[in-house]
Amino acid sequence: MDYASDSKNPLLEVKNLKQYFPIKGGILGRTINYVKAVDEISFWIHEGETVSIVGESGCGKSTTGRAILRLNEPTSGEVRFNNADLLRLNRKDMRKMRKDLQIIFQDPYASLNPRQTVGKILEEAMATLNVVPKSQRRIRAIELLENVGLRSEHLDRFPHEFSGGQRQRIGIARALAVEPKLIICDEAVSALDVSVQAQVLNLLQELQRKYKLTYLFISHDLGVVRYISDRVIVMYLGKVVEIADKNDLFQNPKHPYTKALLSAIPVPDRKQRKERVILKGDVPSPIDPPTGCRFHTRCPYAIEKCKTRNPELRMVESGHFVACDVV
Repeated sequence: MDYASDSKNPLLEVKNLKQYFPIKGGILGRTINYVKAVDEISFWIHEGETVSIVGESGCGKSTTGRAILRLNEPTSGEVRFNNADLLRLNRKDMRKMRKDLQIIFQDPYASLNPRQTVGKILEEAMATLNVVPKSQRRIRAIELLENVGLRSEHLDRFPHEFSGGQRQRIGIARALAVEPKLIICDEAVSALDVSVQAQVLNLLQELQRKYKLTYLFISHDLGVVRYISDRVIVMYLGKVVEIADKNDLFQNPKHPYTKALLSAIPVPDRKQRKERVILKGDVPSPIDPPTGCRFHTRCPYAIEKCKTRNPELRMVESGHFVACDVV
């Protein structure tokens, strides 16, 4: 069954998305190869959902988020938002669409302009997309700060005067400044202390309920993903290998790679610990990925067919999709 055809009126639909980065070489700087960071992936997100993408570093999680927003121009595919194909929009129309699509970056120290006050940062976002009249921008900025747990006196301070958690709250406020429908959270809590992570995750959920937001949450932390997600997408080496409801995925993983990831989650209770699945070998290069199933070089269940056939994402249970020929 074609996964991409199973959705019903999604807010965001990604079809066969590719993101290849050229490798230049030689005296003339010609393209000699490509880094296949994202290779024909498909998924969708319904309004009000939180869908997470998980996987090892380098699997294509963050590249997917940036490609959706066209921060990197995708190589090919479709990204449909409210039935508009974002990849076919010209620069002017895409600029208008950015009001509904925002991102919270991983590093709260690098994502804010150190030369601007918090007030200027928030007002600049409103001015760029002209969503709030100039006379009301400061009032709106104060409201945004209060919504993320900061105070009005913080408006005239500079980013270096805040902690990492406070900076990320400012980043969240900036994303909210243009009243978006979809926010991509790119490792939004991974740079924060554990106690601060919990506060920011609770804030994101509170804001989602208040503003009816939709999240694409990118993370390598399975504990965080389990807490915040409705559905989970598992990626390996640029490919989607499994998609399922959060509870179904954690209780009944199907793909060997997903099982290995979940077995690495620390469990305090010895009686509830499962046997750790240790994967052999290293992650192959995205420049020259293996033929067939990309996971077959590390899979303990691989058969001969896995070396030559690239498995399609198929439904094995209601709402549970897996790209594997041995499941």
